[in-house]
Amino acid sequence: MFIFTVPDMTCGGCAKSVTKALVSVDSDATIETDPPKREVRVRTSASEVAIRAVLSEAGYPVEDKTDAA
Repeated sequence: MFIFTVPDMTCGGCAKSVTKALVSVDSDATIETDPPKREVRVRTSASEVAIRAVLSEAGYPVEDKTDAA
């Protein structure tokens, strides 16, 4: 699982855009968004590089990342 801080994800609409972008990389991904914390948790088979790239392309660049078991 990846946990990302997405500073520009500030509302539900942003969260939907982030989710849509992530699903475009892995339609089987499990995605949890938390706009108040500006946090996204993603369980996916996609690489971290692919996730960061698609979020950046969608206008939601990742600030930092933490790996979780």
